[in-house]
Amino acid sequence: MHREQLLQELSFKASKSSGPGGQHANKTSSRIELSWSLPETLAFTEEEIVRLTDKLAHRLTKEGVLQLASQASRSQHKNKEDVIKRFFSLLEVAIQVPKVRKKKPPSKLAKLKRLKAKKEQSEKKANRKRPDF
Repeated sequence: MHREQLLQELSFKASKSSGPGGQHANKTSSRIELSWSLPETLAFTEEEIVRLTDKLAHRLTKEGVLQLASQASRSQHKNKEDVIKRFFSLLEVAIQVPKVRKKKPPSKLAKLKRLKAKKEQSEKKANRKRPDF
């Protein structure tokens, strides 16, 4: 992942934040919205773009744009740092290749446990029957 390349591809927009803050919140634009176009990026290979599209499908717009926003702080700079940090952590998780599961036969102990449980269940049900005389 090329962080410098990705930082150049990001676009930011500042807007007024909601919530408490009094007059300060009414006159400053501290909320930061980050937008990044996945189809237009040059920082990833084709297979990485396909993986990102699958993993981030619920977060992308119809045009393939990822949008994140932060208004946790009163400071525009802190909100920008926060949204960039969230963006990179989101990409790191989404780009990871899942491990291929290797099938293994059950161990000897697991087989014995399963057979013991089956035997106990069988005896439990056999004890419920009416005895033969």
